[in-house]
Amino acid sequence: MLDGEDKIIKNAIDGDSSAFGLLYDKYHSQIYRFIYLKVSHREEAEDITHQVFLNAWKNIEKYQIQGYPFSSWLYQISRNLVIDHYRTKKTTTDIESISESEFADSNDSLQKTIEVNFEVDIVRKAIFKLNQEQQDILIMRFVDELSSKEISTALGKPESTVRVLQHRAIKNLKNILSENK
Repeated sequence: MLDGEDKIIKNAIDGDSSAFGLLYDKYHSQIYRFIYLKVSHREEAEDITHQVFLNAWKNIEKYQIQGYPFSSWLYQISRNLVIDHYRTKKTTTDIESISESEFADSNDSLQKTIEVNFEVDIVRKAIFKLNQEQQDILIMRFVDELSSKEISTALGKPESTVRVLQHRAIKNLKNILSENK
């Protein structure tokens, strides 16, 4: 959370584009990463991320500060736009196009990079076998490191339900991974 984020949000609500720019700078990369993991295409992720922030700017006056991070609202917008994207596209996710190097530490040796890439690819493919909601929860929790409370806000579900869904998603992911061994 940005220092003084509530004040920045209030200024953005009042039409201060530079205040919204600060929010954009803070949250752009994590929203992009979430969307990119969902759509697997850089250009589509960039377009959808742009649309998320455009929608947020157009509707900022409707946003109400309730003690949750601003990112929770952005995740709600993101999820809806990703769903809309797949509704209109109606094609399968091309996970092969995700660059393996994006997930590997550039300082690692080639061998370690290859191992990490292989493991990431296995986990990514397994995650895409989960239902949409379980994918979202795992990405938000373990990739974007959101709390259960933040995820519950983004999904519009009680925190206890999010924890149960997360537990089921992890269990299903383990089952999928053990089937692939």
